[in-house]
Amino acid sequence: MKVLERPSLKSLNTFGVEASAGLLLTIETEEDLLSLPAFDPHRDFVLGGGSNVLFVSDVPGTVFLNRITGKDIVSEHDGYAQLEVGAGENWHQLVRWSLDQGLSGLENLSLIPGLVGAAPIQNIGAYGVELSSVLELVTAWDWQNSTWVLFNQDECHFGYRDSLFKSGETDRYLVTSIRLRLNRHFRPQVDYAGLRDALSSMGIDQPEAKQVSDTVIRIRQQKLPDPAVIGNVGSFFKNPVVSLDEAEWLCSRFTGLPTWPAGADRAKLSAAWMIDHCGWRGFQENGAAVSSQHALVLVNQGQTSGHHILELSAKIVDSIGQNFGVFLQTEPKIYTGPDP
Repeated sequence: MKVLERPSLKSLNTFGVEASAGLLLTIETEEDLLSLPAFDPHRDFVLGGGSNVLFVSDVPGTVFLNRITGKDIVSEHDGYAQLEVGAGENWHQLVRWSLDQGLSGLENLSLIPGLVGAAPIQNIGAYGVELSSVLELVTAWDWQNSTWVLFNQDECHFGYRDSLFKSGETDRYLVTSIRLRLNRHFRPQVDYAGLRDALSSMGIDQPEAKQVSDTVIRIRQQKLPDPAVIGNVGSFFKNPVVSLDEAEWLCSRFTGLPTWPAGADRAKLSAAWMIDHCGWRGFQENGAAVSSQHALVLVNQGQTSGHHILELSAKIVDSIGQNFGVFLQTEPKIYTGPDP
């Protein structure tokens, strides 16, 4: 375990905003957890790849940096394999590695930034696939009882970009590894319009798993700014889910508003379309901006603060509320400092 006093967190968050912590502890093995100090949710913070967090304030206590690595095929069955992966592994590298092993199921989730530990917290999803469709087990450290706990898929309480770890028992658990069930026989999931159209334009009617992954990578690179070039955390807002009646009324008023099924009597609306419709794409203020590539993405143009990015997001939320009567929820974890 590595220890660093008064570190800058700027290089540890993909927004690239300046923040500091009282102490930085890098957890490299599960054994490190046995010697950790107690976690204080009011002063401390758990950090993975930093690709889904906005620091608006310094962290007065300890930042626990999760870097537990390792990936292994732990069992083989008829047509599928179980894969155990440490929380500190890079997500996209895991996707490509799994494909190299002849395993499919993660290809639609290619190029999602961040580490494996964030995947079950967010229930990451893209192009018609969510992590919950392939996840079997989450191993986590219980801060309250100083022990490991196992969660099966049902116990994770997965929802749209949500889970027990995000909104049910916030800050109680540190994800140490996940177990995935991946297929030996590829079953393409390419019903998502953008992905299907992209494959069709290349004349690919029966794609292989790597072709789906390559296509997803190409689409994401065209649509989303690279955080290595300009600071961002990808989509800053969730697509709102409303009743079918509300969706129908909004579509009758706003021609072209995209919607998708979201379960019984529910529909998902395109937050990007609404933000674009309200004229926010490309807007800049105090070094914070709405990406000209994708209206869901807020960016740090160089030296802005987390406070200015948060201010901009609040203005967008207010604008969408006034124009559509819909409240946008943010995707990243926003750290505003300890409770007063």
